[in-house]
Amino acid sequence: QVQLVESGGGLVQAGGSLRLSCAASGSIFVINVMGWYRQAPGKQRELVAVVASGGLTNYADSVKGRFTIFRDKPKNTVYLQMNSLKPEDTAVYYCTLSDQYSGMDYWGKGTLVTVSS
Repeated sequence: QVQLVESGGGLVQAGGSLRLSCAASGSIFVINVMGWYRQAPGKQRELVAVVASGGLTNYADSVKGRFTIFRDKPKNTVYLQMNSLKPEDTAVYYCTLSDQYSGMDYWGKGTLVTVSS
């Protein structure tokens, strides 16, 4: 089993920055993909950014140039640096880990990000 614990959400004004962290623990296969999804009220959960264990990243078009995902592999931790935040970034942000050996996907409980205008 894998446990994911997110931190770093909160309230910020438009144009501000936040950094989310997600620490993974448990039986983690070395080859995996970690990342962030978000779900705004009344909307479906959507991809924000992911990073593979080899370093390859993928971003949603809506956050390119504003958000940066990076990971600390020895600590099994992934970060999401969010700059130039907009009210439409308001959502619950979920950390995810996809184990490339077992095919299992794991999710954190989510952390709320609120961007005021």
